[in-house]
Amino acid sequence: MKSKIVVVLTLIILLVGCTSPKPVTDDTGVTNEDIESVVRANNNFAFDFYRAINKPEENLFFSPYSLSTALAMTYEGAKEQTAQEMQAVFHYPSIDQLRKGSASVYNKLNSKDKEVKLNTANALWAQENFKFLDEYFTNIEKYYGGKVTNLDFAQDTKASRIIINDWVEAQTMNKIKNIIPPGVLNQATRLVLTNAIYFKGNWVKEFDKKDTREQDFWQTKDSSIKSEMMRLKDEEFNFAETKDVKILELPYDGNKYSMLLLLPKGKTEKEDYERNYGLEQAEKYLTKEDLLELKTQMTKQELLVMIPKFKFETKYFLKETLSSMGMPTAFSDVADFSGMTGSKDLMITSVIHQAFIEVDEKGTEAAAATVVAVGLTSAGPSGPVFVADHPFIFMIQEIETGNILFLGKVYDPTK
Repeated sequence: MKSKIVVVLTLIILLVGCTSPKPVTDDTGVTNEDIESVVRANNNFAFDFYRAINKPEENLFFSPYSLSTALAMTYEGAKEQTAQEMQAVFHYPSIDQLRKGSASVYNKLNSKDKEVKLNTANALWAQENFKFLDEYFTNIEKYYGGKVTNLDFAQDTKASRIIINDWVEAQTMNKIKNIIPPGVLNQATRLVLTNAIYFKGNWVKEFDKKDTREQDFWQTKDSSIKSEMMRLKDEEFNFAETKDVKILELPYDGNKYSMLLLLPKGKTEKEDYERNYGLEQAEKYLTKEDLLELKTQMTKQELLVMIPKFKFETKYFLKETLSSMGMPTAFSDVADFSGMTGSKDLMITSVIHQAFIEVDEKGTEAAAATVVAVGLTSAGPSGPVFVADHPFIFMIQEIETGNILFLGKVYDPTK
């Protein structure tokens, strides 16, 4: 009975907190280079991670920002080889730049915006009566806005899991549910770090529902499925093309955020009818330099745009993926997170990432969350066209900085 009362009271406090203004993090003295270094790290990780989790015949979607932020809070407590490996995988800059740049990005994403709904939140969940360094929690709250809530993983793991899951669900407008399944947390869990991000924006130029119709979406050169295809005709968009790819920018209301689409050229182009338009033609542009070069070639052009409606969710358990990318020590008994406790008694036991995306005639709704569990080490027409009727890559970016908030691939828009 006592446990249920504690859960209810904690949930009331947390859910009320979800609707209150976000804390302002300390970005005192931040420079453009600080911000650019954090954006650069985030985007480089985005491209690396895409390749690490990509499977040829599956949809893909994640938030590099959510992952980078949740692991940055974890990185704050890492030392020696553990820190070196995490820094290499996530491309983190110096700790001073990471803190100030992250604080500035956090404040910008949570600033009031009439045109789009965008917010992100961080939180820490610590085992009650377990000793952490005050300095660690102070830095997390100061630079990442992550406040600490004490839970009892040792005696009431289930209630602790429910509280964290409900916080994530509330922060993502009910789009990310039950991110932590039973069995992930246990009596040896001592800390859980969470990041959540939510985005909802309408297109500057919305698609008319009456123009949406079913047509073929070509998954390969020779096979297709039926998909609801949206269309806009004779509108101006930022657009460019090379010999093997097209890039299109679809801005959201307010022109602060946009979706970029990378479409391999192929079957819809008469001169390229026989070309095998595999996604590798677009994926080779997923580097900082190549994507920037593509973006600098974009100009305003009047064209026909056709893209499918799509909606799907993804979920990744990332212990093996992140280990293979170069940070195995953090998941091992020799992990060094002494920056959290003053001793080498903790390791990462699990990293979970879950994401949701829906694109329709009106705009886009997207959400993602990341959980890092830390436990004891003992535990056809003329003119330009953009017809996305075959697999393509997309990303949602902050236009001014180019910060990639979400990155994905559509292989089957019907799933």
